[in-house]
Amino acid sequence: MMYLGLIALALVLVILVAMDGSSRIGGVIEPDQLAGLAWGGTILALVVAGFWHQFRDRMGQNLRYLLIWALLGLACLAAYSYRDQFREVGARVMGELRPGFASVGPGGTVTITRRADGPFAVRAEVNGQAQSFTFDTGASAVVLTAENAAALGIRPAERDFSTRVTTANGVTFAAPIYLDSLRIGPITERRVAAMVSRPGALSDNLLGQSFLSRLPSYEVRGDRLILQGR
Repeated sequence: MMYLGLIALALVLVILVAMDGSSRIGGVIEPDQLAGLAWGGTILALVVAGFWHQFRDRMGQNLRYLLIWALLGLACLAAYSYRDQFREVGARVMGELRPGFASVGPGGTVTITRRADGPFAVRAEVNGQAQSFTFDTGASAVVLTAENAAALGIRPAERDFSTRVTTANGVTFAAPIYLDSLRIGPITERRVAAMVSRPGALSDNLLGQSFLSRLPSYEVRGDRLILQGR
């Protein structure tokens, strides 16, 4: 290949000398353009010849490397093409490994896997801070334990615990409040009516109707809780 490049360069030089730079070659290309193309082509031929010499000496090994890189390129292309499906599968796996983890599906749906001990534990953010809730359709409102509310900086006065609340765990008294935001996965509701239970009255936060009723829909399918966002 190197010799072919040198021969081609010599032929171009002969043509240029014969033409004496007086006219276009073939009526199409200027002599200086041809000279530039010849020089660039010769350099390219020399570089390719050097790579080919190295490649030929270790043909089997280099072919294996080329095959590996080709397969990696195809894998990257496939991963990019099916990135949405891979993301959904990954979210489902995380939901299985971490019950309460919000697995985001098509159309903004959030799927949560039931805990091994029965109820749905829902990981959420209240006013930007992580909290865990028990899904409870029987609760008329979102209810925070006094301890979790205090961790959020919410400390109602004793006189504020005046609202009777019925939940799946029984009857308790709570203080009405508003949460700036309550977020589960991509679903965010603002100015959510909520309650703070008396100290020691509840062991878990409850995700009740003041949040659930705002959603377009929610349902339980077997061991999956599915929340539909807007």
